[in-house]
Amino acid sequence: MEFDPKTPQYLTSDKSSFASVSANERWPVIVTGAIDDLHRTVGDVTDEEKRKEGKTIIEKLAALKYEIQHNRQLTPLVDDGQRDIADYNRELEQRGNPTWLHVPWLFSECYLYRRISTFFALSKHWKGYDVFARQKMSTFKSSRPAVLELAARYKELALEAEKAEGVDGKTPEQIEQAERVLFSEMCEICLWGNATDLSLLTSLTYEDIQKLQGSQARKAAEKNILVNDLSKAFDVLHKARKERKSEERRVDIVLDNSGFELFVDLILAGYLLSAGLATTVVLHPKLIPWFVSDVTPPDFKDLIDALSDAQGFYTAADESGRKYEPLSEKEQSEVNFLFEQWSQFHQDGKLIIRPHIFWTTPGGYWRLPHVASDLHEDLKESELVLFKGDLNYRKLTNDAAWDPTTPFTTAIGPLGPNSGVRVLAFRTCKADVVVGLPEGEDERLRELPGGGGSEARKWAWSGKWAVVSFSDGKA
Repeated sequence: MEFDPKTPQYLTSDKSSFASVSANERWPVIVTGAIDDLHRTVGDVTDEEKRKEGKTIIEKLAALKYEIQHNRQLTPLVDDGQRDIADYNRELEQRGNPTWLHVPWLFSECYLYRRISTFFALSKHWKGYDVFARQKMSTFKSSRPAVLELAARYKELALEAEKAEGVDGKTPEQIEQAERVLFSEMCEICLWGNATDLSLLTSLTYEDIQKLQGSQARKAAEKNILVNDLSKAFDVLHKARKERKSEERRVDIVLDNSGFELFVDLILAGYLLSAGLATTVVLHPKLIPWFVSDVTPPDFKDLIDALSDAQGFYTAADESGRKYEPLSEKEQSEVNFLFEQWSQFHQDGKLIIRPHIFWTTPGGYWRLPHVASDLHEDLKESELVLFKGDLNYRKLTNDAAWDPTTPFTTAIGPLGPNSGVRVLAFRTCKADVVVGLPEGEDERLRELPGGGGSEARKWAWSGKWAVVSFSDGKA
């Protein structure tokens, strides 16, 4: 807490904030989902000792849900052998042993998932079990149409990107402009996730890509991006390739959700490598199940296994017995292209998975240089660090009640100017904190239907609006 900004954080007791909605409505549902998942798994267990232990964990989850709903005090975490337990318990004490419905939202939400993790870590038979894994893969399976469409587009895109500089009859300026548009399209797919209009990538020749700039689809997507610094990020990567083409040039992605979002993050990583905008991409997952759908190392294996047998994965009957149409040979070929390319990138050391315990600690990223200096120094080696999703944005800004006109570079504190880290935050707004807006923009959005008016910043809760914010910590 000593390294956090003085700007107060959002509290679960603030009825005008999404923090209150989250604590009162979302958390009990999330814990109930975890109970249901484990109950289903325990039902199939034949080993009596494992079954009994699973039922004990279910009881602990039920007790946790009761505590939240009845506004009990947060209790110290039981030591499961990991070094972050002491940090959680120290901060819990410093915060005066608060109750669930009157506590900083960011701390308590991190505590919630860290506590659930201890139930499994302290067990004999359930270590590493992810109560959210079934939900993650079910969601990915339901994304079949988007996955197949993107796989088809990506094969053309990657092959086009590899030969870009040798395109006959194109000036360097024309090639650069086409690449700039493609970079923006790829990043916007990552930004919007499942909500992405995949029609943005219907044409992939260099001539047609440039036409996208004036398309209605592109303008429709862009009008909801309130801050858009993608061009600045492209300039950084393009300049680095131009000046240091034969040298190591790394891009990092601090991941958010698994399933389809991880799929499109890998699409972006593959594009950056194919286009030579990066020579290495480092992916940063969480070490434990986190915020329901955040990426953990096993999620990579689950996704790659699904792609390695796309026919089996996407045509297998679901729990209701519903059967699915088989993939065509063309669709299988296009998915297989992804699988083989990503596998080769990983084998060649160009696509690296690098988890760190810091990503699941209780505080914001203002603490990063002080409590995880090894990670901070590592990120300085990157040309650009992409922070994906709403939680990473909340952590970058300490989930604090900044004035919305506060510059992004100010709100991220030690990761801003002179930090040695270039930050690009992709985020669809699903929480109150937002910075970098022009004067009057927050007021305008509040006056829209459902915007919240003077009582709340409800427009920032829905995921309809987005910000893409850049800070050049190397400048």
